[in-house]
Amino acid sequence: MSSRPSLQRRILLGLGPAIAAVPLREAARAGLGAMLGLALLGAFVLGPTVDPVLGLYLIAPFGATAVLVFAVPNSPLAQPWSAVVGNAAAACVGVAVCLSVPDPVLRVVLAVGLAIIAMGLARAMHPPGGAIAMTAALSPDQIRELGLGFVLAPVALGTAVLVLTAVLYARATGRHYPLRQFEAPSPAGTADKAPAKRLGLSEVELTEILQRYRQSLNLGVEDLARLIGAAQIRAAGHRAGPLTAGDIMSRDLVTVGPETPLLSVAELFRQHGFTSLPVVGAEGAFLGVIFQIHLIRRGRDEALRQNRGFSRAMALLLGPRPAAPVRAGDIMDTATPRAEQSTPAGALLPMLSEGDCAAVPVLDAGRIVGIVTRTDLIAALARRSLEPEPDAR
Repeated sequence: MSSRPSLQRRILLGLGPAIAAVPLREAARAGLGAMLGLALLGAFVLGPTVDPVLGLYLIAPFGATAVLVFAVPNSPLAQPWSAVVGNAAAACVGVAVCLSVPDPVLRVVLAVGLAIIAMGLARAMHPPGGAIAMTAALSPDQIRELGLGFVLAPVALGTAVLVLTAVLYARATGRHYPLRQFEAPSPAGTADKAPAKRLGLSEVELTEILQRYRQSLNLGVEDLARLIGAAQIRAAGHRAGPLTAGDIMSRDLVTVGPETPLLSVAELFRQHGFTSLPVVGAEGAFLGVIFQIHLIRRGRDEALRQNRGFSRAMALLLGPRPAAPVRAGDIMDTATPRAEQSTPAGALLPMLSEGDCAAVPVLDAGRIVGIVTRTDLIAALARRSLEPEPDAR
């Protein structure tokens, strides 16, 4: 009996959601950003009614632009060039068609179709552009009054304000906008790409893959490299076999409390040669991890404060000097990835492949029972690779 889904089931599946579930936090982040962008647009730049002199007013397509730049900032369709140039090109087409075609139906058809062509030729495809061209085609009286001024205001100006707000909002909320560039420097500030993206594929080859599968409008080259790298790491993790975090973790832990002075923390790092120290509370409750980089950054900040040339601007950047001595709880990382003893060793690979995470704490009911460092994982995978293959007979 064939396990292939029936035709009816395939049709029903095709009508279902095509995107993965969106976490509530991410949906709220995008929604709040769109509200902020449109609020700024309406309160300070444009308005709900038409300004007869400058032509500044809100138009419905700005809502669609807000969805793209705040909710899907990695999409090529949402990038600043696509948004501003795409909307402006569509507005130009809409105005030209509106002033030259009297029939309303033909006017709408031509405006939208020609706008898509114009955006494609300008390499600025932006879905709200079609709505902008249609808006112009359906508003002949206003367009005759505004003329090509409609392109500059409200379209180009309003889109630019939304894009600028999206750039600032993305940085404030830990997202990347505009699109990551393939040749951008690594997180370490060197010419080497991040380890997960050293694929042996050039930007040209990745671009050809996108073009071959007609995905150039859906995915950028940098994000394709990130996805391929993540898939390779996940596939490599499958080769770890049945190993779990409990099998390879270090169990004899040296820990510190949140009140431990920073000098004592530094001495433990020097004495044991660790790269990380767990911070625990009462009865071994896990609170966070201190990595060596935290000590380095704190030492840098203190050195800058003690420098005779320390300026007011640098004081504002680093913040006021702490009134009390710095303790472990002040610099620990509370957002580090975590695992359980049953977590497959392969699942630890993507956690430890990022530059900021050198160790993953292993928890049991909120208490730390072990820690897996990069050294632990490399040693376990090396041993696994030396094991003989099982007899296939």
